[in-house]
Amino acid sequence: MSGSADRLPRLLALVPYLMSHPGAQVGEVAEVFGLTEKQLIDDLQLVWMCGLPGHTPGDLIDVSWDGGEILIDNADTIARPLRLGIDEASALLVALRMLAATPELAELPGDALPRVVAKLERAAGEGAAAVSSQVAVDVDAAPDALPRVREGLTRKRRLSLRYYVPGRDEVTPREVDPMRLVVADGRTYLECWCYRAEAMRLFRLDRMLGVEVLDEPADPPAEAEPIDVAQGVFRPSPTDELVELEVTAAGRWVAEYYPCEQVAELGEGRLRIALRARDDDWILKLALRLGDTGRVVSPPGTAERVREEAERALGLYAHRP
Repeated sequence: MSGSADRLPRLLALVPYLMSHPGAQVGEVAEVFGLTEKQLIDDLQLVWMCGLPGHTPGDLIDVSWDGGEILIDNADTIARPLRLGIDEASALLVALRMLAATPELAELPGDALPRVVAKLERAAGEGAAAVSSQVAVDVDAAPDALPRVREGLTRKRRLSLRYYVPGRDEVTPREVDPMRLVVADGRTYLECWCYRAEAMRLFRLDRMLGVEVLDEPADPPAEAEPIDVAQGVFRPSPTDELVELEVTAAGRWVAEYYPCEQVAELGEGRLRIALRARDDDWILKLALRLGDTGRVVSPPGTAERVREEAERALGLYAHRP
C-alpha cells in the first residue's frame, strides 16, 4: 500500500487509531495496519505536516515517536473514525451473507456471523440494510451433491463422480479423494486428488451429475497440496497453447478476467492479449462470446476455426423462417 490512493484512507484511519491508543508502540501499530516500521514512520512524517488552514504550529497535527512510543495531539478535527458509505456497507453485508451460506460454515454452531450482520446493519443505517437485503445469496450445488461430498469429507472416503465438462460438452467419470470445499468466484468447488488426471483438481458442485461415496478410504498422495484460489480458479498450464487476441474497448474485460501472459495497448482502448488456452473449444467459445469486440490473431489454425464456426452460426440464422 504505497500509492497515494491507498495512503490517504490509511492516514484517515491512522489518526483516529492513534488518538484512541495514546502511547502505542511503533511496531504494534505497524502490525495493525500491515506496514513495515519504515512505512509507518513515513506516514507519521506526513501526518506531522497536516492540519487546518494557516499552517502555523498551532494549526498542524503534533505527533512524535521518540523511543518507539507514538503520541499525537491537536488532531481533534479528524479524530472521528471513518464511516462506511452505503455502497461499502452493502458490499460488506452481501459478502458476509455469502460467507454464512458457504458449505463449511452453514452448519457451524453459534450465531457469530448473524450478530456481525445485525450490528453492521445498525451501524450502516437503513439505506445499506435495504440494499443488501434485496440481494439473494445462493451457493450453487446439485441437489444431492453437497450432502454426499460432505459425507465423503467427514468419513474420509473416496468419491465416484459423474462430472460435466462444458468445454467438451461431455460427462466424464472420476474417482477422487476429497480434501476440502472451497468457494471461489462465487462458486462452490470440491478440492480433491483426481485419479484420472493424477493431479489436484477443483470440481464445481453444480456440475456434478452424480456422486457416490465409496467404501475405499481417501488417501491423497504426498504431493497433493491445496490449490491457491486467491487469483481465481482458472490456472493455465505452461503447456497450454498460447493464443493472441485483439479486443476493442468493449472486450478489455478479458484481460481483467483471465490470467494473461502479455497485454499491450494498441490505442483507442484496444488491446492485444496473449493467454494460454486449455483447449480449442474453450478459446472458440470465448471468441464467439466476444463477437465483434474481439478476434483471434494467432495461431492461424485457431483463427480459421473461429471464423468457420462464426459463419456456420450466422448461416443458421439466415435459414430461419
